Amino acid sequence: MKSPHAVSSATGLSRRTFLGNCAVLGGGLTLLSALPGTAFAANASDRLKVGVVGCGGRGMGATMDCLAADPSVQIWALGDVFPAAVSSARQRLEKVKGGEPVHNQVIAPERIAVTEERCFSGFDAYKAVMRSGVDLVILAAPPHFRPAHLEAAIEAGVHVFAEKPVAVDPAGARKVIAIGELAAQKKLAIVAGTQRRHDPRYIETLNRVREGAIGELVGGQCYWMQGGLWHRGRKPEWSEMEYQLHNWLYFTWLSGDHIVEQHVHNIDVINWAFGGPPVKALGMGGRQSRTDPKYGDAWDHFSIEFEYANGVRVQSMCRQAPGASDRVNERLVGTLGAANAGNITGKNAWQFRGERKNSMIQEHKDLIDSIRAGAPLNHAKRIAESTLTAILGRMSAYTGKEISFEWMMKASKLDLTPAQYAFGDAPAVEIPVPGQTPLV
Repeated sequence: MKSPHAVSSATGLSRRTFLGNCAVLGGGLTLLSALPGTAFAANASDRLKVGVVGCGGRGMGATMDCLAADPSVQIWALGDVFPAAVSSARQRLEKVKGGEPVHNQVIAPERIAVTEERCFSGFDAYKAVMRSGVDLVILAAPPHFRPAHLEAAIEAGVHVFAEKPVAVDPAGARKVIAIGELAAQKKLAIVAGTQRRHDPRYIETLNRVREGAIGELVGGQCYWMQGGLWHRGRKPEWSEMEYQLHNWLYFTWLSGDHIVEQHVHNIDVINWAFGGPPVKALGMGGRQSRTDPKYGDAWDHFSIEFEYANGVRVQSMCRQAPGASDRVNERLVGTLGAANAGNITGKNAWQFRGERKNSMIQEHKDLIDSIRAGAPLNHAKRIAESTLTAILGRMSAYTGKEISFEWMMKASKLDLTPAQYAFGDAPAVEIPVPGQTPLV
């Protein structure tokens, strides 16, 4: 008899086999009333079946946020490359089913509907999740996989909550823009995990900036500077691919490096303020605290100058180093004052006095509300552009070259896809050296 937390393979093949022949169902949906499973409306008794792809910390965090956002949500299926991650996620959900609060809410037991038959592992687990009858999928695997997972969801007619970033290279970012266009045709939602876009403090501040509260924009800064992050070590039985997947933050092909994986939040706010991506970037950075080979090819600090269409230059800084000080925010400078989230100084001084909301829950609520209204949100293009902006900064720093955003969009051939997805060998680690690393 199988354990109640046993994990099924997406195809019944060994977890060490690359599952390359699992077909994705096509025929996406075009009408809200044609949602797979039970269509849902404002009545909380209706169910929105949600699948989760990527069952690690961020995947489970987004799952809890989604559960708290709307009483119609029912967690339906789980998928991850590692069976142990799926088992752990299912155990966590069983605790929720048993009464463990989620954001101070007790979740009705029937809202946790994951069964053993709807738990999938392997590189193609995401395809099985899409075929399981879900209406909405949370995509939270390492960023490298986001374009392929997004494509499978939209082709299968499934709405998407996609964690940021949505790519690690220009090829992936361009693909996401195309997927977003397909989603619009099929009336499917794509909402990204850029929660600042759903925070009332940010929304009101940016609205006031657009209305001229700080005058003409003349500069700005954005930061994600913090201490060190986790590392899961290495087990003797792991292949190199397993090791890199378990420690994905430190491998550019998986994470995009921390300027892309993490600092994209702040870069997205700057793009929001300027109405789009920059014209070009010139950057630098390196490795001072991450000198151990276990840290892959990831750098520990970046400093990028982004130049926008009106000639305004914005300084971007990000750093992850144990024992270092924290600064995570954005600042806009205008001819009449300056602004950051919830605060404007200068001629039109202002402070946010409105209701504070958990923006990580609000982004799921906004997504679900848009589907109900028959006007699904589609953030694919803007998150792809913000992701590509972060990649632009990384590539400039890695190569030492000034690079234009237009060149990235039209000419860059950089594609970090490995030769195969299988437990065994993994992409070779090559630490970038400015002036030597080629611009591709």
